[in-house]
Amino acid sequence: MAALQLDFGPLKEPIGFIKLLEWIFAVFGFATCGGFTGHTALKVKCKNGSGPVEYKANFQYPFRLNTVILLPQKTCNSTVATHLVGDFSSSAEFFVAIAVLAFLYCMAALLIYIGYLHVYREGKRGPIIDFIVTVIFAFLWLVSSSAWGKGLTDLKYSTNPDVLKDQLELCKSEAECTPSAVSGMGSLNVSVVFGFLNLILWCGNAWFVYKETNWHAEPAQHQDPGNVAPPAPSS
Repeated sequence: MAALQLDFGPLKEPIGFIKLLEWIFAVFGFATCGGFTGHTALKVKCKNGSGPVEYKANFQYPFRLNTVILLPQKTCNSTVATHLVGDFSSSAEFFVAIAVLAFLYCMAALLIYIGYLHVYREGKRGPIIDFIVTVIFAFLWLVSSSAWGKGLTDLKYSTNPDVLKDQLELCKSEAECTPSAVSGMGSLNVSVVFGFLNLILWCGNAWFVYKETNWHAEPAQHQDPGNVAPPAPSS
């Protein structure tokens, strides 16, 4: 087994410094999305004279809105509870999963760079595997960030009190509904930004990892002995 040679020098090189940024940005990616909790609310005044009453629905990651009750049973004589509409868990969970996997891979790669860079550079398979994984993560960041960006747009629409007021049957027939507060989603916007920043970082890092592979190394120039000019005669 190769001996550990602790050296923080690679963190000053592009291959290590960018990996450290990827590690940090991955943390911000899954933290801003996975840790979100918000709410939306409507004020309901029944036509029979009761109210107005504010009803608040709390939602959080992974954003399965169809399990969240907005209006409880027997609101204005309604016999069933009213839920929010939509399930955005697939895009949100996919985004967070990629961020967590990227975080773990960056941690493992940094440990190799700091402790076993001599083994990494002496071998042929290490840089090639690193390059392939880096390209795959760049592609996954593109897909997951795009999917989550679309999911976030739909999430904002589905929790908009003005939209809820116009969609609910109870607000059209048995009650007068007024839009109330909805929580800001700035942290979710930031999560999408970090997703695309990670895409840029991983694409840039792919080039520096590629330079570590033997695919990038130029073949040695060998002189043909038959074409070597004879030494000039000494005077």
